[in-house]
Amino acid sequence: MPGNVCVVIEHINGTPTEVSFEMLGKGRELADTLGVNCCAVILGKGVAPIAQACGAADSALCVEHDALADFSPEAHAKALAAIFRAREPRIVLVSNSSKGMDLAPELAVALGVAVVTNVGAAAIEDGTIVATSQLYGGKIWVESEIEGRAVLSVLAGAFPADRGRSDKPATVKQADDALDLGALRTSFKRLVQPEAADVDITKEDVLVSVGRGIQDKDNLEIIQELADAIGCPLSASRPIVDMGWMPKSRQVGKSGVTVKPKIYIAIGISGAPEHIQGMKDAATIVAINSDPKAPIFDVAHYGITADLFEVVPALTEKIKERRG
Repeated sequence: MPGNVCVVIEHINGTPTEVSFEMLGKGRELADTLGVNCCAVILGKGVAPIAQACGAADSALCVEHDALADFSPEAHAKALAAIFRAREPRIVLVSNSSKGMDLAPELAVALGVAVVTNVGAAAIEDGTIVATSQLYGGKIWVESEIEGRAVLSVLAGAFPADRGRSDKPATVKQADDALDLGALRTSFKRLVQPEAADVDITKEDVLVSVGRGIQDKDNLEIIQELADAIGCPLSASRPIVDMGWMPKSRQVGKSGVTVKPKIYIAIGISGAPEHIQGMKDAATIVAINSDPKAPIFDVAHYGITADLFEVVPALTEKIKERRG
């Protein structure tokens, strides 16, 4: 495994997360460029079924221990450090989720290698790792060149997940390393599950999303009428959720969810980097905003610079007419 690319698979309730497949696809690409193998690494207890889903990698390494049954940053970082000290991978990909943000820096320090967080792009140029990371909520992008080994903490939604999926089962191996996880200072107590959302906006083909340009909670009715005419749910930017006008489950963006619908209609949304991060990969983006300099127009495929209170009702009526 020396010099290989390793992907740390994040999983919840026995299922790999979407970002795990995104990292697998990028890991496969980096490994092919370097001419080395790509290895998925899965920590936990009884994780062989999860490993089977990692067929995009050359192999899947199961690291099992009672202390790894539930996520503990201390236990997982310690186990990964032991595994990677013995194998010396060139690149380790970790998600930039709440779990990965705990793991990546501690793992890099333990291995004595470079770490780059908030990674939105990664490539190999003349044998050098080139990682592009996001700073200040996306206001600045920084390109880092690493000659040696590195841990890269990858932003969710940065890479296509389809490239990390494979119909073939993975070649699963069990790690037989002797892990010293008996003297941990922290322990897992319980997992508190969030309340189920009325709608999973990540699975919708069309979304109508509203921002602070709506001005008043009562004006949401105008946007809801458009969403109803289309037959899709309403989503929102963070200010709308922060004001309590819509539930957290409808929030799109860095602190909400990442969506990739076929059509995303952004109404009264200026386009802060945190919001754009969560919807920039939509197939078609339509923006309605009265400010011609709004950043949302930088990612929109179609834009309307006008008063939303004039445009939205007219659009709603047109859709109703077309649908009879």
